[in-house]
Formats: sequence, C-alpha cells, structure tokens
Amino acid sequence: MAAHSPTVGFDLDMTLIDSRPGIKAAYQELSARTGTVIDADLAVSRLGPPLAEEIRHWFPEEQAAQAADLFRELYPEYAVAASPALPGAREALDAVHAAGGRVIVVSAKYEPNAKLHLEHLGLDVDALVGSLWAAGKAEALRKHEAQVYVGDHIGDIVGAHTAGALSVAVATGPCDATELRNTGADVVLGDLTEFPSWLGRYVAEGADGGDAAAARRR
Repeated sequence: MAAHSPTVGFDLDMTLIDSRPGIKAAYQELSARTGTVIDADLAVSRLGPPLAEEIRHWFPEEQAAQAADLFRELYPEYAVAASPALPGAREALDAVHAAGGRVIVVSAKYEPNAKLHLEHLGLDVDALVGSLWAAGKAEALRKHEAQVYVGDHIGDIVGAHTAGALSVAVATGPCDATELRNTGADVVLGDLTEFPSWLGRYVAEGADGGDAAAARRR
C-alpha cells in the first residue's frame, strides 16, 4: 500500500486506553473470589505482556489457567467502563483515516475483551487482532500490511521490527522514553497528542518520494 495511504497498527493497553483502573478492579475481584493475595497496583504497573505471564506471579502453575479464565470472565463487568481513552487516542485514529489509511489494533489482550473496550469508547478501527505479544504481533502486522506500529512497551518495538514496520513508541506505559529509545524505537512521542503532526510529516515525505528513513529521525 502506498505511503500516502498508510496502514497503522496500534497497541491497546496504555497506548490507546488507560486500562490501569479497570484491570486493577478486575484483579481485586479475582483476589476476593479466589482468596489469593494479589498486589493489583504492582500488576498494573507492568501492563503489556500476556495475562498468563502476570497470573503466574500470583498463582501456582497448576492454578494459573483456571485463574486466567476467571479473570477474563470478570473483565467485562469490572474493567471496561472503568478504562478511559488516553489523550489523543481518538485524534490519532482520525488522523490515519483522514490520510486515507487503515487502523488496526494488535494487542496481547483476549480479543473479545479488547473489542468491548473499542465499542465502549467508540474508537473507530478497521481490524482488531488479540492474543499476540512481542514478535508474535508481526503475524497480524504483516497480514494487514502495516507500515507503522504504535505501542508503549519494548515488546511493541520488537513486534514492529519483526514485521519490518516503523516502530513509533509513546511514553504512556511502563517504559519511559529513554528505555523505548534505547530499545530501538524509530520514533518516540510523549503521547498520542503528538501523533497526528508526526503522521502528517511521515505521509508527506512518503508521498513526495522521500526516504521513509527520514521519518525515523523525527
């Protein structure tokens, strides 16, 4: 697809939405239901990797799968309404569509629950793929021919580069700008409010036949 009509992938948690309050509430309810002590504040401070990874910090291996299933069942009631869109999220998606492009969300989150967030917030996306993490995200990015992938975690940088896409990182999640830059993000933004202007430059340079690498240096 031409650079002037880009396909842009976005992560969900801490990129498009602040899921910390919702996920915290879901973990607190999981703790109450199972009698297992869970430090929900600690859990939400390291969002990004798949649920199964976090669950194993709190439950023994033989209980982990059942606990993860219960968490997913509790999630719609406790996590969705409590999780707002992050600043600039709507405008970022609108900017891609205004450029004639497509928006895909690629997340490690259980896809039905990710869909509930998008529907609740009215975020307009063209495709959603869940349950993919780090290099695994490249599967969906390649399938949808994404040229850019936007995320908040070093795992998102790995996913973008594995797919041959430009990695745009936002410092709104557990990884700060320095860590994102040092891990190899091509572009580091403070948050998504900076994305539309960056996208405008990226699209203009691509449409003018410029080297897309120039966008990496901005």
